[in-house]
Amino acid sequence: MSDKLSGRERLLAAIDGARGAPIPCCFMIFRALRTKCRDEFEFVNRQQEMGLEARVQLEDIAVRFSPEARVREWAEPAQGGAGGILHRAYETPAGALTASVRRTDDWPHGERVPIFDDYFAPRAVRYLLTAPQPLDALRYILVEPTADDIAVFRAQASARKRFAAERGLALTGGWKSQRFVEGEDTGLIGDNGGTGSVIDTLMWLCGGTAPLYWAYDEPGFLAELIAIVQDWNRKRLSLHLEVGVDVVMRRAWYEGTEFWSPAFYRRFILPGLKREVEMTHQAAARYAYIITSGMLPIADMLVEAGGDVILGIDPGQGKGTTLQAVRDRMGGRVGLWGGVSGPLTIETGTEADVRRGVEEAIRTLGPAGRFILSPVDNVREDTPQSWRNVEVFIDTWKSLAGSGG
Repeated sequence: MSDKLSGRERLLAAIDGARGAPIPCCFMIFRALRTKCRDEFEFVNRQQEMGLEARVQLEDIAVRFSPEARVREWAEPAQGGAGGILHRAYETPAGALTASVRRTDDWPHGERVPIFDDYFAPRAVRYLLTAPQPLDALRYILVEPTADDIAVFRAQASARKRFAAERGLALTGGWKSQRFVEGEDTGLIGDNGGTGSVIDTLMWLCGGTAPLYWAYDEPGFLAELIAIVQDWNRKRLSLHLEVGVDVVMRRAWYEGTEFWSPAFYRRFILPGLKREVEMTHQAAARYAYIITSGMLPIADMLVEAGGDVILGIDPGQGKGTTLQAVRDRMGGRVGLWGGVSGPLTIETGTEADVRRGVEEAIRTLGPAGRFILSPVDNVREDTPQSWRNVEVFIDTWKSLAGSGG
């Protein structure tokens, strides 16, 4: 079967659970390689040269705040002149929102304070939203893309869609940050940013604990806040669907039960997720949900949502994500993408560890079908050990499943 199908068809066949579909090997994230490449096209070429099932990924649409919001920035020096606090205020017609971050030695953004960034949350001194309050000012921050940004996105999508079609590869979108361009104030986005999430966005706007308190004490306020974020996401999702992506990828790292109880998940997250899945299926695309830990207590709801594949099955670092447990709860009911820990197995393990990891993933998750092999969630380390283990990973996959065996 695999000899007759294009890369796009193999990937979608695995997601859909087509009879006789081979097990593709498509890396979730591969920063060690991506940083060596000029652009997405070279990145795809080099993955194909390695024998991987590459996909063509769209950049996200630019994230900007309203032109009616005036930005004010200032730095508060620390004692002794090192570090200090960086502040950024968005002064809108509906009031001001201010974010502050402690500039540690490893802060990567210089004088900038990008809000949608994983470096921001653990160093935050003040989040944009700190207590229940009128949310009119937030509507000046989470705004629709401009006509110019939409035109840029469509042009980029057109070029990548042509490239994907020429190579017979799947086009994916919905999650990947815009790179910061010097001189442009996109205001919010950082290297780890991106849209397509709800609770991930709340993590950046409010921190990890405040929304949980609000779920108990201020559920009406939290529901209103989530509705604003969901509406913002859906408008951006519709543009990805309009250009014809094959797979939408929604980041949901912080939506597992390490943060949210199953009851709160059903109340605050599941309804919006179902709506996004429905939109995606109406456009004849597939929906991938990125969650790497705390998924089993909400496994039935993940299936109920109707998404096509859970992206991020990590048996090493995830909580309650042993391969057998995941297979028993979700195997065959929804696609599963992952199976091997990137940091623990590929970056720091032995070659024997890598072989065992691939063998266990294919042996455990493969028979149920709807399985795509990948390190989770990234291969970052650019070391001889890491690159040798990538080779072993690919070779082991090829020997066991590369031809659909």
